[in-house]
Amino acid sequence: MDGAAIAWVLTSTALVLFMTPGLALFYGGLDESKNVSNMMSMNLYCLGIVPILWVICVYALSFGNFGGQGNGFIGDLEWVGLNNVTYPEKLLEITFLATFAIITPALISGAIAGRMKFSAWAWFVPLWLVFVYAPITHWVFATDGWILNLPSYDFAGGTSIHINAGVAALVLSKVLGPRRGWPSAQKPPHNLPLVALGTGILWLGWFGFNAGSALAADEVAIEAFTNTLLAASAGMLGWILLEHLSGVRVNIVGICSGVVAALVAITPGCAVVRPWAAILIGLIASMLCFLALGMKKKFNYDDSLDVVGIHGVGGVVGALMIGFLADNSVSNLVAAGYWDEEGNWVEASLEGLFFSGNVELLLNQFYAVSSTIAYSALGTFVIAWVLKKTIGLRASDEAQIAGLDHSEHSSSSYLL
Repeated sequence: MDGAAIAWVLTSTALVLFMTPGLALFYGGLDESKNVSNMMSMNLYCLGIVPILWVICVYALSFGNFGGQGNGFIGDLEWVGLNNVTYPEKLLEITFLATFAIITPALISGAIAGRMKFSAWAWFVPLWLVFVYAPITHWVFATDGWILNLPSYDFAGGTSIHINAGVAALVLSKVLGPRRGWPSAQKPPHNLPLVALGTGILWLGWFGFNAGSALAADEVAIEAFTNTLLAASAGMLGWILLEHLSGVRVNIVGICSGVVAALVAITPGCAVVRPWAAILIGLIASMLCFLALGMKKKFNYDDSLDVVGIHGVGGVVGALMIGFLADNSVSNLVAAGYWDEEGNWVEASLEGLFFSGNVELLLNQFYAVSSTIAYSALGTFVIAWVLKKTIGLRASDEAQIAGLDHSEHSSSSYLL
């Protein structure tokens, strides 16, 4: 790696790491005032447990390939404790990827706000990281990963991070059950400035998330950076438009939700679509996510802070839109393709249906999305069910009434 690449990846690593405290502010502002400390603690806990597990075994399970003879589903333990990795180049990549692993389980926390015991969360995160996040990440990004070798495309983690977290959020919220009095007795976000501040930090960090995934200061990073900006801006406008058509006045939550939904959607394809396509993806994703939020009551799941509707639906939209809008005039900058049986890299076309008339890439994207949904749902359900039957998942009614800040942490977010 040259000096420019090292400087950019180091910067991107810091930007992505900063996203988790930003998410804590974003979720904290959306939550009730009596649960803010609990929500932030759930997010910040991921900053502690995930990097340690990443070094011990999760990186190896996610990216190990059995000495080039991988099985396509899970890595080996050759790199446990970062043994046998190449220093210092590989170490920088490993550290960068750790920041992605940190924020992924943190995303799930928004769906179960106000009702999950912190002790249960403390167990859920490491178990989910090892048994759900690591396998799906291996499928999508490891050289022998079966999704990568379809070939299917995910530049910065739309499948393994956002769809994965969105599905896990849905399953965990169902196993846990709704909040007391849901849906009639729920309070609005308690602190809109925190929501806006958190969104700003997330947007800033997303440039490292997407453009940093180029692992170089090059044309690919420029493309991803530009598309990230344009999609988010379009997403904001799309959400505002639908709220206006629905008779809702422009508000901070809507503005921020549109931005985040579009950022989620552009993540998998930020380096393989043209700028006009990024705008289209942002618009479509924000509108579909807006409509998805109205499905909670119909399907009877209490997704407290709309993780399913924004990260789950936005991730699916972004992944599938690659099958329509991937453009070889852009994507030829990226080493796209798959590894053959002899260990040779075979370049593959990423041209979408809109340009080529070929549905192969769209079908591959669908296989990747549906497989991720199925495995994440099953894995999350098993972990949640085991925890429910052993240590218990849900805080008592008394604890929920008092607020989890008091019952779980003996603290208060606001001392007035």
